[in-house]
Amino acid sequence: DKWKIYRDICDARALLGLRDRALSVLNALLSFYPETNLVNGNGLVVFPSNVQLATRANGIAGTTLRENLAILVNAGMIHRKDSPNGKRYARKDRAGGVEEAFGFSLAPLLARSEELARLAQQAAAERKQLKIVKEKISLCRRDIRKILSAAMEEGAPGDWGKIEAHYIGVVSQVAKARTPEALSGVLEELSMLLEE
Repeated sequence: DKWKIYRDICDARALLGLRDRALSVLNALLSFYPETNLVNGNGLVVFPSNVQLATRANGIAGTTLRENLAILVNAGMIHRKDSPNGKRYARKDRAGGVEEAFGFSLAPLLARSEELARLAQQAAAERKQLKIVKEKISLCRRDIRKILSAAMEEGAPGDWGKIEAHYIGVVSQVAKARTPEALSGVLEELSMLLEE
């Protein structure tokens, strides 16, 4: 199913290095393929003009379209099947069927469908791990904040200003941390601070 493959690519876009505009262009390309299922030997080449493609890709500019087509080609999602004159078209047989088409081949999507499904699962697992670590950080932050507030209000002995400054420094790293590993480092520091 071409739309399942597309959803897998969307889920794994960060791992594949694709941006939203490239996904929009890929969606438009897939919409030109008449069947729901991508099948080998079924002429997986679509041949829309840039105008048609830009229209289906939410009216993006021509330069943006060409740039994102190149991104899709470089990422191995599609490949170009160029005609002798560089135009996209289909040569028909006597019965009106497509004999040969020039444009963009969707064959790489079919060939990589299992890999793309694995990458989508990996991305989902990473998002889940990120969520778990963020939840633990939130709980740790809450506990540290409670302890700091109570200690300062009660006038407990200790350099609470220094500890609070250290806490603020560690918490400021949360916004910069994008990976579960980086956030785990922040969580580790907060946990050590909580134990102190």
